[in-house]
Amino acid sequence: MALSENFRSRALPRLEKLYPGSADEVLANLESMASRYTLPIGPGRDQLWDERDAVLITYGDQVRGESGSALAAQQQWLLDHVYKDALGGVHILPFCPYSSDDGFSVIDYRAIDDIIGDWDDVERLGNDFDLMFDLVLNHCSAQSEWFQKYLAGEEPYTEYFIEADPNDARLAQVVRPRSLPLLSPFDTANGPRHLWTTFSDDQIDLNFGSVRVLIEMLDVLLLYAARGARIIRLDAIAYLWKELGTTCIHLPQTHEVVKLMRDLLDECAPGTILLTETNVPHRENVSYFGDGDEAQMVYQFSLAPLLLDAFLTGDGKPLTAWLTNLEETGAGTTYFNFTASHDGIGVRPAEGLLSTERIGDLVDAVKARGGCVSTKRNADGSDSPYELNITWFSALGEPDGSLLPELHARRFLSSQAVMIALRGIPGIYFQSLFGGPNDLEGMAETGRARTINRRKYQRDELDALVSAAGSPQQIIAEEYRRMLAIRRQQPAFHPDAAQTILQFDAVSLVGFSRKSDDGQVILVLVNLSESDVQIDVSSLTDQTLTLDLMHPDREVKPSSVTLPAYDFRWLANERT
Repeated sequence: MALSENFRSRALPRLEKLYPGSADEVLANLESMASRYTLPIGPGRDQLWDERDAVLITYGDQVRGESGSALAAQQQWLLDHVYKDALGGVHILPFCPYSSDDGFSVIDYRAIDDIIGDWDDVERLGNDFDLMFDLVLNHCSAQSEWFQKYLAGEEPYTEYFIEADPNDARLAQVVRPRSLPLLSPFDTANGPRHLWTTFSDDQIDLNFGSVRVLIEMLDVLLLYAARGARIIRLDAIAYLWKELGTTCIHLPQTHEVVKLMRDLLDECAPGTILLTETNVPHRENVSYFGDGDEAQMVYQFSLAPLLLDAFLTGDGKPLTAWLTNLEETGAGTTYFNFTASHDGIGVRPAEGLLSTERIGDLVDAVKARGGCVSTKRNADGSDSPYELNITWFSALGEPDGSLLPELHARRFLSSQAVMIALRGIPGIYFQSLFGGPNDLEGMAETGRARTINRRKYQRDELDALVSAAGSPQQIIAEEYRRMLAIRRQQPAFHPDAAQTILQFDAVSLVGFSRKSDDGQVILVLVNLSESDVQIDVSSLTDQTLTLDLMHPDREVKPSSVTLPAYDFRWLANERT
């Protein structure tokens, strides 16, 4: 496939900014690269997204059977539990051979870990669900062939990584997401060297100042699209480009790389979606939309801490204020909404939205519920909260365990009813399908805080967990699956459908309406308190809402709808 002149005209200025004098070399490599794949390789949907889109976030070895690959076992579990009627896609967290961080220390980008399966397993999963892949492009494993050849002094790998002088005063300006040293020492064939390691000494940052590194990663990008990825997640993208004397976060060169990736996918794999992962304050986060020429999706990081704060305090005012002022995304862009993930709940995205005191209370509440708090290193050498490590289910319990199982499940489900109903595409972490509790035993074994939310299961133990009659997990598993199946049938839950945030005098109420182009209106109402609340729905909308989507047999009286403690309602008009 020859690259079009339109692509060349967009890509050339970007490459000149990034690699002055080498732009033609990169274009020649891209031409050769594109010819190695069957192109175009886009998913070929009529729309970029619609109300059927809800994405499961899961590890490739999240479920293991008695035999066969883990990915096949998980696919069968999803099919057996009828999730094909509830979910549109599956985000397989890093599935490559790895050395640490549950996959985020990649040894070989083009292979699949033996336990997880092989490319045939991925293809089979793609027959039932749309796929999202992780591109861990900021760093690779210290055990990777690239790094081992760097240590041996082999060319061109000597330019794949970033050496720095630990005594360089400019390093103090670098924004840190961890309370760990920025540089790590290594013995190489050329003598001792200190290398850039943003996240750990097993995760060696790649040098995107090298044309060769860019070409390697663009080839992996196209490989993933060719292997069926409808969405490609750019992990830790904010830290990609390093330049001493700057903060080394969100640099203009990083944005140019994302735009180049977008250009390449639009050219070779039209319809493939880029999702940027940037656990930072909202304004920085949405910068990755660019002018509609960067990522089509960004994570909605502020939602999780604000929603958790609302349920734990019974006060939804900060959440409502943020939603009211949340800007609409431009055409062809949307938010990726989530509450839980393989990582923790980000604290930085709550900056400026919750008071310092209220953030402190949230941190204390998580600790009281058995969670941990990961910190980041500040410019003055101090540490501050960066991430809350806890499962979403345990976070919504009470410290003394006094919340009745039914109420705990209801509180959990109401939080998810908000998340999956908001404008955008919802992401549901595997543990949230059934309300997985803190994995304290696993965390004790690994000594890592994030393990608390990364438990993996044998098929038989998982089936037993979600079928224990009357348990919160059994209630959540059944009701969440039903809620997702109902959601995907509502045009008003299209990611682009209009959204209006409701204002209440009572701090314990949160609500909003969604409206489709064909006139369907859905009112989402949530009670954050432990007491029943009466709501006059007729005062909130000029539409006649007669349907309770979750309870179709229940009569809706617009003048007096009762919301029990921690409960929610999806109320809709009749569709013609």
